[in-house]
Amino acid sequence: MRIGTAPQTYAADQALFDTRTQWTWLVALGLLLAAFPFFANEYWLYLACLVAIHVASATGLNILTGYTGLVSLGQAAFMGMGAYTVAVLEARYGSPALLNLVAAGAVAMAGGAVVGIPSLRVKGLYLAIATIAASFIAHFVFANWDAVTGGTAGLSVPPARLFGISLDTSFRIYWLIVPLTVLMVAGAANLFRTRIGRAFIAIRDRDISAEVLGIPLLRYKLLSFGLSSFYAGVAGGLWAYFFRVVTPESFPLLMSIFFLAAIIVGGMGTILGGILGAVFMTMVPELLKLIVGWLPFDNAALVLSPVRTIVFGALIVGFLIFEPHGLAEIWRRIRRFFHLYPFRT
Repeated sequence: MRIGTAPQTYAADQALFDTRTQWTWLVALGLLLAAFPFFANEYWLYLACLVAIHVASATGLNILTGYTGLVSLGQAAFMGMGAYTVAVLEARYGSPALLNLVAAGAVAMAGGAVVGIPSLRVKGLYLAIATIAASFIAHFVFANWDAVTGGTAGLSVPPARLFGISLDTSFRIYWLIVPLTVLMVAGAANLFRTRIGRAFIAIRDRDISAEVLGIPLLRYKLLSFGLSSFYAGVAGGLWAYFFRVVTPESFPLLMSIFFLAAIIVGGMGTILGGILGAVFMTMVPELLKLIVGWLPFDNAALVLSPVRTIVFGALIVGFLIFEPHGLAEIWRRIRRFFHLYPFRT
């Protein structure tokens, strides 16, 4: 703890931002996010929206895996549930976009609660396999329930409308995706100052001891699955509004691996880790595209997909070996360096 920052009240001890410097950086970040779309071109607006969607979903997975200790490889399936919910409600009923997103989160939350039932009896690798099975079941439903999902052809999604404005460009949809992502991240950060969030952490650290202390495991594990899936469902709904088409192939198992890699690389059990990991893992394929574009081969683009998978795997293994606490820990070390500079050992 830095000199002069000791909290004097319980409210101060629980504050998310406890120094003037932190508030200054927070305001600066808000101004930057507000000004960004007025200066960025279409490509950077596309990346900003995609990063925000990934941050929302990765934050949800971090609640489940990072904070509660329950491994899941079904995040893409829950995103698919949210995306199809938005597609059906928007295309067939024309209901308000915000209501559709809430419904997307609710449908995914219900699916997550069902998938989370085995978590009382199994965990670790066995729970991961159970969530993979749920992903395959969800993919089968997406591909074969033609009356609702449109089958393999999928569904087209009309642009979202907010206050009578059609959000049909990256500039306009930015003002829906980014603010919602900020609210979701803030909600997750506040969650772990509550009884529920602390129960999640207790279950992660030692579930048997948590149960002895009076924490009902099934209730809180299902709640963790539900909250994680709610985040994924809203992220999937934003994805549907952003790309304007939803197919069964939009949410493969590789996407679930992507989000698991994001929280491992970013740092499990930290809100910052989910953000940094999602940003980093979203930008890696863009960097690979740039590198592949420099290669003097005619079919260099065909190499990109397997290379991306190899890079994801290498990043997971590398961070597990050399920096198991992820990018968040690297950032904390950088902050400590400047806090103590020039009085460092």
